Amino acid sequence: MAAIRNARERARSALVEEIKAEAFRQLSAHGSAGLTIRAIARELGMVPSALYRYFPSREQLLTAMIIDSYTALADHLDAAAATQETHRNRWLAVCRGVREWAFDRPHQYALLYGTTVPGYQAPQDTIAPAARIPALLLGIACDAWRAGQLTQPAEEPWSDEVAANAATLARATGLLDVPPSLLMRAVSAYTQLFGAVSMELFGHLDGAFDDDAVFFDHSITLLADLVGFRTS
Repeated sequence: MAAIRNARERARSALVEEIKAEAFRQLSAHGSAGLTIRAIARELGMVPSALYRYFPSREQLLTAMIIDSYTALADHLDAAAATQETHRNRWLAVCRGVREWAFDRPHQYALLYGTTVPGYQAPQDTIAPAARIPALLLGIACDAWRAGQLTQPAEEPWSDEVAANAATLARATGLLDVPPSLLMRAVSAYTQLFGAVSMELFGHLDGAFDDDAVFFDHSITLLADLVGFRTS
């Protein structure tokens, strides 16, 4: 009986992956607005009611796709960071990895960081996979600071509101042993990184530069300097 149950579970898992693969193909062809359970079922030779046994709603399928996409991006960035030895080079490799992944999978990137899908509210299940990306960048910066490989952030004349935000960020991340100014710089760099990738990917820089990749590398070098990574 156990062997039969295991075989059924493997068959179910394989079909779930096939459904998601077809959903990603349709996402690439039609965008999130054109993603429907009926169309996926038709391409897989299934009736919609059968597909609903695996994903009871379009929203649950979207959630699975979002989790898979965040996981794929985070795994890609982990691998990029692992190729480098210095903290600064790990940071830069992760930044380049974001751009590389975005241009390799533009529709998945848009699903994560582009226009909100109408009527869809991401559930709590997506938070942990999404948090892996900023956690990686923050972790590299904090590791550099602990290793003495980061320029000591200068004390900044913050307003009470900014100081309160910095304290909230430190509590939320659990990074209470590093200067709040470092956390704020690192998160600012993180948001600017994704802004730079999105601006280029979605065509807002078309015609602005001879070589967008050169501009991007210049931008992330400035961000590394902002965080305080030493060049040697």
